[in-house]
Amino acid sequence: MYDSDSNQDLKSSLKPRHVQMMALGGVIGMGLFVGSSVVIQSAGPAAILSFLITGTLIILVMRMLGELATASPVTGSFYAYARHAFQDSPFLSRLAGFMTGWMYWYFWVIVIALEAIVGAKLLAYWLPDITQWIVSLVLLVLLTATNLFSVKSFGEFEFWFSSIKVAAIGVFIFLCSLYLFGFWPNHQASGLGELLNHGGFMPNGWVPVLSGAVAATGFYFGAEIVTIAAAETKNPEQSVAKATQSVITRVLLFYVCSIFLVVCLVPWNSPDIATPYVSALKVLNIPFVADIMNAVILVAVLSCLNSGVYAASRMLFALTKNGDAPRALTKLSKNGVPVRAILFSTLFGYISILASYFSPEGIFPFLVESYGTVALFVYIIIALSQIRLRRHLERVAPERIKVRMWCFPYLSYVAIIGMVCIFTAMSLIPSLQKAFWFGIASAAILFCIFMIRDYVELLKLRNQHPKLDTLVPAKHNKI
Repeated sequence: MYDSDSNQDLKSSLKPRHVQMMALGGVIGMGLFVGSSVVIQSAGPAAILSFLITGTLIILVMRMLGELATASPVTGSFYAYARHAFQDSPFLSRLAGFMTGWMYWYFWVIVIALEAIVGAKLLAYWLPDITQWIVSLVLLVLLTATNLFSVKSFGEFEFWFSSIKVAAIGVFIFLCSLYLFGFWPNHQASGLGELLNHGGFMPNGWVPVLSGAVAATGFYFGAEIVTIAAAETKNPEQSVAKATQSVITRVLLFYVCSIFLVVCLVPWNSPDIATPYVSALKVLNIPFVADIMNAVILVAVLSCLNSGVYAASRMLFALTKNGDAPRALTKLSKNGVPVRAILFSTLFGYISILASYFSPEGIFPFLVESYGTVALFVYIIIALSQIRLRRHLERVAPERIKVRMWCFPYLSYVAIIGMVCIFTAMSLIPSLQKAFWFGIASAAILFCIFMIRDYVELLKLRNQHPKLDTLVPAKHNKI
């Protein structure tokens, strides 16, 4: 794969405990605590299947990424893999890398803006008179500063943020399990509680289950950050291998198990399901439950904001390596932090916060719709890259394959087919069509930018070498 020298200007300051906790907490965010209510309201208790279907696809993608990241822990992770996978076609190599890197960056800058705005809304629960756009600005400035200081400071903040999230969801599962199985004070066991009491397990049929699986796709996005962090991690092969292998436990425990407990304790068709985890704990008569869960959700939001700044800046830094982003953004601080990439990546967040001041009700829905299908684009390119690079590795360096994709290449193709099915479903389900078309439009705009940039570079090359009739392929990294 790539030469390790490509990472020499970034500091390997992240410790294995940072990476492990990033992996554990990577899928715990607003999607789990709040967004899951939308899926439950539509599919009923069968929302468990929605999260299981999507979770299975994420498990396959993370296994593929784990295979590539342990074989070659490079800056930019799957951006670099996409470029290398299609190197037999210079055009496809540049296109795949450009589209993957910029779509991933676009996803996270949207998340940065969203989480800063949501964080202010959560703080307004305790401080209703605060000016929310100012609070959003303060949150973004604080976590930008954390990332600017050093990668180690980012790792420490994320370690504690993720620790709190993991502990909270673990306590939730433990307490609700005690209640459901009759071990809670003054409560007798009642079988599966509300699971089958309101129209059965699948009250609305299969269509809401499948549409719920589509909606849940974005909730899992973030697990792949550990592969981006590989370039700044001590002992990356061991750390990333362990982190990616734990994704099965995370999906089953954090999503499937907790959603199962929620639908057992709270009727899926009641207004209370709008706040699923708060309502489930209210059944247990735990005091101050709303304050507790609001605090936990706030931590989850700050964690996503912190991770978003890191992921976007590192991907942007990787894009500069091959001329896919302005070289001026490559500059590093004395601590090995890509300062300009961080500031540029947070710029959209600041603009969105200012926009929320002028249109507080308009900016949030627009941002949510803007990044709906981007994750799927990225995951499909990851799967295609893994298939090509795995075959290449088997020919030239089989000893580099330390984490193997199960049943290769069949499960890799299953993952691709599954994600294409999700795309198709999004185009057909009325409630998801807007997100689908926003995603298509985003990809089309990026493609046009790529073609314009490529054409400009070709003109420059021909001006420098008048006799040159064709574009000379860019030099690829050595294998």
